[in-house]
This record gives sequence, structure tokens and C-alpha cells, in this order.
Amino acid sequence: MEHDARIYVAGHRGLVGSAIGRRLAADGHGNVLTAGRERVDLTVQASVDAFFEQERPEYVFLAAAKVGGIHANSAYPAEFIRDNLAIQTNVIHSAWRAGVRKLCFLGSSCIYPKLAAQPMTEDMLLTGSLEPTNEWYAIAKIAGIKMCQAYRRQYGFDAINLMPTNLYGPGDNFDLENSHVLPALIRKFHDAKTAQVPEVVMWGTGSPRREFLHVDDMAAAAIFLMQNYSGEEIVNVGVGEDISIRELAEMVSEVVGYEGRIVSDPSKPDGTPRKLLDVTRLNGLGWKARVPLRDGIARTYQWFLGHQATLRS
Repeated sequence: MEHDARIYVAGHRGLVGSAIGRRLAADGHGNVLTAGRERVDLTVQASVDAFFEQERPEYVFLAAAKVGGIHANSAYPAEFIRDNLAIQTNVIHSAWRAGVRKLCFLGSSCIYPKLAAQPMTEDMLLTGSLEPTNEWYAIAKIAGIKMCQAYRRQYGFDAINLMPTNLYGPGDNFDLENSHVLPALIRKFHDAKTAQVPEVVMWGTGSPRREFLHVDDMAAAAIFLMQNYSGEEIVNVGVGEDISIRELAEMVSEVVGYEGRIVSDPSKPDGTPRKLLDVTRLNGLGWKARVPLRDGIARTYQWFLGHQATLRS
């Protein structure tokens, strides 16, 4: 991407979109396009068409999505499948119609089967049943992948598909009603420390294993692949290492400085037993993650402390 190229970041206020915007600016890209819902409603095709016709971006990072943890996926299945299908369908179609040179679609590791062999390679897509607690989101993301591949095959549209692992970092959602596990743990331990609560309850057994990638690494990978990859095959984006939820809770507790007990609640769902991406393809292209998990958690907690006044309760 040329430094003066018109680059549209869809979802620029979200965790991933904001990180991509920061990285583009740091890399010297001075013509980054952003637009909030007051300017363009990504769930309405006519609104998206009008935006693309007016702005004529050359490159698009499609990071806009309705996201959330197990609770949010279970509580709002219709919204998760409807909104995500609409957003990605409209942006991909408008981008192709407007002559965008390249589009980067950001999926999710939840597209892989619940009981997929570990670590999960890209060719495991559609080889088994999905995890029920987030299948609505996963199905939407799979549709986005296939739409990019279909537009490539039929129209020659240069759309690439990246599958990030669990992300965290500055700008994350710390709302306990709909956040993912890592920011939820930061919020729980911080609140417990502040209120001097003797114990923190952790959802599930703590035995599932997850992989976590700092969002700044995700942004760097997305830009690297936009510049260096143009294939139909999806590309996993992760660190290639995982940790149990219990170990994660203990690490977050230490970073926050909470000294109480950690109690498991096995009545709550665990989700997929293990999710670890095989990042051989990504590493072979010349990119590896750089932010160690503990350092990333510490940086995220410092961001949380500095932005409490503006966070959702």
C-alpha cells in the first residue's frame, strides 16, 4: 500500500479497527478513511454504496462486527447472525462495485469445529460441528470467508481472509455482560481488589485452553498480509501457544495485584475445550507475534486504569 493510498478501516472505533488505524498512522499512511454510524450504516446496503461511491477507497480493512463473549452470543443469537451477515455482505459487495484494489476480511478462530484436532490448521474449516455457544457468530464469519472467495473466483476481486485467535488490548470491552474472557477477568479482579472482596468467581471449570494475541500484533499482521499476501486460502493469525483459563485468571490476578481466592463455577459453560491455531502458514510468510502475554496484560490493565471514566459499566 502506498503511503498516500486511500485506506478505509471499517469498524475504526472497535478493538481491532482502532489498532489498525494506530498502526497505519505510525507507518506513515496519511490518508486513512473512517466513518461512524452517523455517517454510514454498514447494515444498510444503500448507505454503504453511497459511502464507497463518494470516498472511493483503494484498500479496505473489514474489522467491523458485532462481537461478544459466551453470554452475549447466547443471549442475542439473532442479532449476532443478522448484523454480521449484513455488515460483511454490504461492505464486500460495495468494495467490489467501487473498484477497491484489495480487501482484508477479519474472521475468527471460532469458525473451526468444536472438536477440531489441535492446533487447528486452515483446512479444518467446515469439517465438523461448531461450538454451540457461538455458532451464530461463527456461521456469519464463515459466510464472509466464502463470499470473499466467491468474489475472487467470479470477479477476480483481491479479497483475503485472516482468522485471528482471541484478541485483547487497548480499547477492549470490559463490560461484564458481553465482554470476552480476558478483559472480563481484568475487570473482575480490579473491582474485587478495589472493594476488598475475598474471592472472585470464574466461569466454568478453568480447564479449557485458549490462545491470546495482543491487538497491536493483530494490526501489524493485518497490514503485513495486506502488503504481502494475495491468496484465496485463509490465514490463521495467532501466537501458536495457549494457556488454561485457570492459568490466565492467576496471571491476571497477579498483574492486577488481587490477593483473594479464585473460585470456579462449573455450572457455567466452558465453551470449546481447546482453541489453538496452527500459524505455520503465517510464519512461513514472514510474520510472527511479538508481544508476550504477561506484558500484554500489564499494558492492557494500565490502559484500563487510564480510561475507567469512559468505559461502559
